[in-house]
Amino acid sequence: MHYDESHHKSLSDIHESVDVNQGKSKFKKILSFFGPAYLISVGYMDPGNWATDLAGGSQFGYTLIWVLLMSNIMALVLQNLCARLGIVRGKDLAQCNRETYPKRMNFVLYVLAEIAIAACDLAEVLGMAIGLNLLFGIDLLWGVMISFADTFLLLYLQKLGMRKMELFIIGLIALIGMCFMVEMFLAKPDFAEVATGFIPSIPNSAALYIAIGIIGATVLPHNLYLHSALVQTRKIDRNEVSIRKSLKYNFWDSAIALNLAFLVNA
Repeated sequence: MHYDESHHKSLSDIHESVDVNQGKSKFKKILSFFGPAYLISVGYMDPGNWATDLAGGSQFGYTLIWVLLMSNIMALVLQNLCARLGIVRGKDLAQCNRETYPKRMNFVLYVLAEIAIAACDLAEVLGMAIGLNLLFGIDLLWGVMISFADTFLLLYLQKLGMRKMELFIIGLIALIGMCFMVEMFLAKPDFAEVATGFIPSIPNSAALYIAIGIIGATVLPHNLYLHSALVQTRKIDRNEVSIRKSLKYNFWDSAIALNLAFLVNA
């Protein structure tokens, strides 16, 4: 594999917009790599994940935590592979698909991707609308309109710079983490019983369906496409040493972000 500069750049308006070398100490240089995986981790803390996690927890307690752990490891491996693709080749997954498969197959992949995105967005929009209704009594229709508005907010933040958008998302994740800590304190879980949940077991057929739902809600194909593009927002020197460092820091970025998502979901 080699870096190809002749193709169209992924996310061209923010491509290589974060210079990891310019006037930075070693610590700040390392921190500048952190961010893309936190944008990805939002997809692992969405209404679909929480719906399956709540269903599994309410019916089977801690029994299916091992499924969450397994799916989290699968997600980490796949996200890391896509990050490596973006860093080493300078191409995202969609571009590689276009080069690898014939035109008809790419059209089928495109249609499937659009259907998957629409289905995922439907859950996000309705999830936010229902959440606003439960918390503040806002009508569902107005909740849907508000969820549309926050999309434009993210587009505005992107115009301000990639780092500002990443910091905004990290702030939201930190808020989710704090809520999780408060809930854990109030719930007072039995940690011995939690530990037994890491032993693989399927109590009955209903648990199998929940387990499949957990895996399906955790391993997200659209995140794989996005991650391979987001890592290219970092401008690095195109030499072996810099590429290896970038691969290492992006792995730790993914490991920390996805494990935080695992703790919240578990």
